[in-house]
Amino acid sequence: MTMQEGLVLVVEDSEEDIEAVARALGRSHPLVRLEFTDSPRTLVSRLLDPAAERPALVLLDLNLPGCSGHSLLRDIRLRPELAGVPVVVFTSSTAPAEVEDCYAAGADSYIFKPLNFDLFRTVLGSTVDFWLTDRPATRDVPTA
Repeated sequence: MTMQEGLVLVVEDSEEDIEAVARALGRSHPLVRLEFTDSPRTLVSRLLDPAAERPALVLLDLNLPGCSGHSLLRDIRLRPELAGVPVVVFTSSTAPAEVEDCYAAGADSYIFKPLNFDLFRTVLGSTVDFWLTDRPATRDVPTA
């Protein structure tokens, strides 16, 4: 098995969850670089910035200050140039309507944050392994 590497952009406002993500991936995925933001307002511009590294994966929490994770997801998916960026909703909500809304808005996957840290680490590690593996593009990129 090869070590996964790449940039994972985590959109999260909970300091506790930020620390949990960093701890969960720190040892198991040392080649994965983590970038955290709690500012949904600047996420799309960060993703579009040609000087910034394009993340291999965006982990998106739904409960963000001043912004719905659903609307942020829709904003990302409205940008054709971001079509190839996988966005995985990583949240504590298990409501079926929430899951359906996220997929309708363009989520590539929906992952529930387990409360047990060992399970959290396993779920997060498996998610990173899956999305950072080289694969053909999962979204059709519109052509001009």
